[in-house]
Amino acid sequence: MQQFPFIFFLGIGGIGMSALARWFKANGHQVSGYDKTETPLTQALQAEGIAVHYADAVENIPLEIRENKAQTLVVLTPAIPATSLEWAWLREQGYDIRKRSQVLGVLTEGRPTIAVAGTHGKTTTSSMVAHLLKHAGLDAGAFLGGIAVNLGSNLLLPASPNAPVVVEADEYDRSFLTLHPDVAIVTSTDADHLDIYGEQSALIDSFCQFVSQIKPGGTLLLNHTADARVAAAVPPGTRVLRYGLTAAQGADLFAGNITVEGHQFHFDYHGPQGVVKELKLAVPGFHNVENMLAAAAAAQIFGVTTSQLPEAVAAYRGVKRRFEFIVTGPDKVYVDDYAHHPREIEAFLRSLKALYPNKKLRVIFQPHLFTRTRDFAEGFSQSLSLADEVVLLDIYPARELPLPGITAEMLLANITSEAKSLQTKAQVLENVKNNPTFDILATVGAGDIDTLVPQLKNILS
Repeated sequence: MQQFPFIFFLGIGGIGMSALARWFKANGHQVSGYDKTETPLTQALQAEGIAVHYADAVENIPLEIRENKAQTLVVLTPAIPATSLEWAWLREQGYDIRKRSQVLGVLTEGRPTIAVAGTHGKTTTSSMVAHLLKHAGLDAGAFLGGIAVNLGSNLLLPASPNAPVVVEADEYDRSFLTLHPDVAIVTSTDADHLDIYGEQSALIDSFCQFVSQIKPGGTLLLNHTADARVAAAVPPGTRVLRYGLTAAQGADLFAGNITVEGHQFHFDYHGPQGVVKELKLAVPGFHNVENMLAAAAAAQIFGVTTSQLPEAVAAYRGVKRRFEFIVTGPDKVYVDDYAHHPREIEAFLRSLKALYPNKKLRVIFQPHLFTRTRDFAEGFSQSLSLADEVVLLDIYPARELPLPGITAEMLLANITSEAKSLQTKAQVLENVKNNPTFDILATVGAGDIDTLVPQLKNILS
């Protein structure tokens, strides 16, 4: 990529895009970009010396980009709409335009790579791998889809060009097919992104193609719930290890003696290099125990020793908006989570209820995407019914246009919680303040529901 001194990002505020922007900036490139909305993340990029503008107009593209076509690489996110004026002009002018996934494929080419795939759990698991390697004093890089609390960033810069790199392998738009990992983790193959794939079988085919690209002699760490066809698709000589909470699930990696103490989950790790007793995971959740099993096995492949695991696991502090405790008072607890798929919501709520049995739980959920709400309406209603009270916000559209008849309200009928309602953000704040008939509050969703977090924190603090 050294032939491109200038890098211009269309959609620079995306969590994955911003990690790439930071990487190019750190490696001496002149970086700039467009995004439609100013956020704390884009403000952070600007503070780091990256030029960002928010109005889609050709004249806002920096002069050095417009005057140096041959020396400019344009990086594109799939979230940019086809109507983008800047994208249209850059296409017409013949700029070298590549998707984020293509650039990630080039940057990881020739490096030892740990790629974390799955319809949920990617960000947490990849951040765990990066943390374990770094905590053990090993040189490593990472491109993450969230802000890792331990790093304070979505990027970990390696010191040497030969250091292993951890990447999220995104199945959306088949992006992960640009990667050829040494170690692949597949956390789940549940149906998702059916707007792209049409049906789950096509999604499974894509995962099969991804694992078929594991380098010779590599390893696949596969969640016990994943489709069996994925395990069969690996190249000859690839080691396949299944992982799950118990050996009874047919797992090669599994946990034993799982106990909940305060906010921590304690467990024994049964892995290829033996048993490690009494690991203490400060980020709660049975699903996070599973994620750590895979992360520990991957980290061990790259040099983390059995004796280093207990301290490294105990030091892991998670990812912003993943089971993040916002308020932990004597009367009220408030937790925020990014879950946006029925399976994720179920895992989050079951773990929350395990932490706080017999406590009244109010969940505020913002559906993400019209297509996802349409495709998994029944699953959303079922998983949300684990809460005592459910509050729904309107669907967050992201890249989509509305679909006739698809609304958040359609989920209400099949939710069996004792209380359920559709509210605006203003009503949510008012009701939390004036009607706090709950012990535990949770905000859940991948849209802009996080804008409520500081206001809810103030009310409950």
